[in-house]
Parts: sequence; C-alpha cells; structure tokens
Amino acid sequence: MTDLQAERDEVLAELAALEDPKVRAINERHGDDHGVNLTKLRGIAKRLKARPDLARELWGSGDSAAKLLAILLSRPKDVEQDELDAMLREAGSPKVHDWLVNYLVLKGPHREALREAWFADADPVVASAGWALTSDRVVKNPEGIDQSALLDLIEAQMQDAPERLQWAMNTCLAQIGITNPELRERARDIGVRLEVLKDYPTPPNCTSPFAPIWIDEMVRRGGGG
Repeated sequence: MTDLQAERDEVLAELAALEDPKVRAINERHGDDHGVNLTKLRGIAKRLKARPDLARELWGSGDSAAKLLAILLSRPKDVEQDELDAMLREAGSPKVHDWLVNYLVLKGPHREALREAWFADADPVVASAGWALTSDRVVKNPEGIDQSALLDLIEAQMQDAPERLQWAMNTCLAQIGITNPELRERARDIGVRLEVLKDYPTPPNCTSPFAPIWIDEMVRRGGGG
C-alpha cells in the first residue's frame, strides 16, 4: 500500500466515524446515501486543503461522503473535461451531482464545452446538468443563448421529463422569465399551462418553485431584467 492509499484509508475511517443515523435518515429523503454532517465534512476539507491526488483516491472509493470531500479537495483548473464527464456519470446521489456541477464545472475552464455536451445527453440526469449550466448562462451571460428555442423545448418536453431533468428545465424556465422581460409573459404562460411543481410543498418564507410564482416574486423584489 502506498502512502497516498494509507492516507485515503485514514480519511475514509474518519468519515465513517462521523456517520450519524439521524443525518442519514434526513439525507435519504432527498436521495442522498450518506450520514455525515456537512459542516464537519467541510472542516476536514479545510484541514486538508487542496489535494487533487487525495481527491482522486477518495472519489475512487465510491462512497458518497468521500466523493463530496473529494470535490472540496479538488481545484477546478486541475480537473480535465473527460474526467468531469466521467465523474458526473458516476456521481450517484443528487448532492454529489450538484456539488460537482457548482463547485468544479461552473468554476472551471470546461463549463461551456460540457454544457453543450451534456444538454441533449440521452441520460436525463446528465442532461439535467446541461440545463443547470444553461440556466447559469441565462442569468450571467445570455449572449448567444437562444432563449425562445429553450422555451420551445421546455414547452414540449418538461411536463413528461424525469424528475431531475424536469426540475432543471423548470429552473431555466423561471430564470428566463425573471431575467428577460421580452419573454416573461411567455415563460409565465408555459408555467401556468404545464403546472409543473404547482403543488410542491414550500416552507413558510420560501419562494415556491412553481415558475409563475417564482418569476413574479423575483421581479417584485427587483431581481428581474
């Protein structure tokens, strides 16, 4: 066993010791299969700092908590496009998927190439990452994005899309409505007609993910274009 493998095993043991059945029960309701408090996990990452070599060893373990830690130990510029593609397909749980997209892909040099590659992928979970990256473009850098064509796709496909893809498409619908005054009414109308997430349980003081309500609330707050 190499020193790096020994260090990996020590970290895996540390994560295993942090396993909390109550945390796991809460996470499993959201499709995540680990029981490690994320504040404590971030504490380990802060101690270890950037460690791309250790990150790859931890990712290879297949453990979800170890994958989350691996993402925190990675630097976006150190992860190649093909590696990010493979990691997304191996992500497994929603939390690993979201952290990978938000912490590594969005902050790295391959985000646009991966957005284009993933957007129409046959795997709906992979496609959802493409839509998430597209939503980011709509908000931050809309030049070159055909938002009318996006609304055409959303109108045709969102209602029957698998859950994670549907959620990502709905987010894109809302962001178009929030940021693009010219397409706002069309975006609202699509949301009203499709009724996706209309009855989603929303805690008090939180904004509903139902696109017409989400759009109206963010525009009311001054977040619209």
